[in-house]
Amino acid sequence: MVVAVDVTRSTEKNDDQTPYLNDNPVFTIRDETGIPDNHYSMASINSCGELKSPGDPEKKIPDTDAEKQPLSGKKEEKWWTTLMQVAVPFFIAGCGTIGAGLVLGTVRDWDVFINISAIFVLVPSLSGLKGNLDMCLASRLSTQANLGNMDSTKEVISMVVGNISLVQVQAIVAATVVSIFAIVVNTITDRAIFGPYVLLLVACAVFTATTTCFVLDFVMVMVIYASHRFKVNPDNVATPLAASIGDIVSNTVLAVTAQYMYEQIQVSLWQPIALICVYYSLLPLWVFIVWRNKYTKTVLTSGWTPVISALFISGIGGIVLDQAVDYFRGYEVFQPIVNGIGGNLVCVQSSRLATHLHQTAIPGILPENTKIIEWPWKTLFFGTTAANVARMLLILAVFGQIIFMVVADFVYQGTVTIQFAFGITYLTCALLQVMLLLYLAYIVIHFMWKRKKDPDNAAIPYLTALGDLLGSVFLGLAFVILSLFGLEYGNNVQ
Repeated sequence: MVVAVDVTRSTEKNDDQTPYLNDNPVFTIRDETGIPDNHYSMASINSCGELKSPGDPEKKIPDTDAEKQPLSGKKEEKWWTTLMQVAVPFFIAGCGTIGAGLVLGTVRDWDVFINISAIFVLVPSLSGLKGNLDMCLASRLSTQANLGNMDSTKEVISMVVGNISLVQVQAIVAATVVSIFAIVVNTITDRAIFGPYVLLLVACAVFTATTTCFVLDFVMVMVIYASHRFKVNPDNVATPLAASIGDIVSNTVLAVTAQYMYEQIQVSLWQPIALICVYYSLLPLWVFIVWRNKYTKTVLTSGWTPVISALFISGIGGIVLDQAVDYFRGYEVFQPIVNGIGGNLVCVQSSRLATHLHQTAIPGILPENTKIIEWPWKTLFFGTTAANVARMLLILAVFGQIIFMVVADFVYQGTVTIQFAFGITYLTCALLQVMLLLYLAYIVIHFMWKRKKDPDNAAIPYLTALGDLLGSVFLGLAFVILSLFGLEYGNNVQ
């Protein structure tokens, strides 16, 4: 593999501008992958074609260690190992999405959801935001673990503190943005907005995003650290577990907080105002911690576009949800399942692809014989390395959706009411969503790598947001098609 790297090299070996390691020059490469000043030994590049990136900016790879690495950078996992590692957290995550749907089915008749329809716009946006932030954190830490940068306790602590603080900053800012988006949408659709409702929406959005992210991030860190210690690939288990209880916790916290605030603002506005002031006063502290941390400093200034863009994409899915719940009973039960499962599976694939690129390529240069755009069947079935995992994920999607669909229906209705037509239409929409997401993941991640953008920070927000939008739209189309033939969900329930 021929690698072109722009460097400035001194002709003198002892020149301070060019450090040497075991008689080999060490070059400093600046890129936009989230960590500045990564140092690489050219000997390690020549000997095995891989880089330990992005890790400790001051960590260098000795020649002897580099030469011990296999050409591929890491021993290839057996397919059954990957399947078992992905399947267990996937089905645990499925239970969480079922719970999230049942929560929506229960709270849709609460006063706050009836009188403030903008709450429904917040639901997929906040779930997507939490998923984006938590899964980006999981992907970043999984990459660090696979690169061997979690062996030092001091570095692990620094990494965790910086990343959790970063998520808090992103959660406060992004939740404020998405609440404003919901307010604008509500004003346009209802042509009016009640002043106290603005405070309620902002307070509930910020509280839900920061609280759920803070709690789930600690769970995520423990899962990744334990996976690393027990020789389990964190890429396979971390991102599904990030959403295993995330959606149900997010929906529950939002519903309970919104109902409580709705009751309180009838008497006084001091509680939502106080809540907003507390979180905004903590924002400078979180920013200071992130800015002083070498693992997150660059992401603080460069990682906003994907997160904010994803919020608006998920927000469109929220508008679909807001409109669909008025016409289709049961839509709110299945929407979190379709969106959650699609998002979980695409995050597994994107996290694995990002780790593979970090292990085998230099930012801006794709591995040999790798193209940004491939034919769909090559990325989903046969023809590329990514297809090996994509096939397993598609199989999991089919069997998983069948199980989750029946269980959700049974719990919601008290008996199994699924008709054959509904089941086939539902599965078709869910499978199309997952296939499209996996194909887009391959393109987006390689495109970002070519542009020297770290996929761990930039790809997942777009993919999960697209998953929310596509899932909401496809499920809505399924309900519309079924209604045209008089086969609505639950119409056979006495």
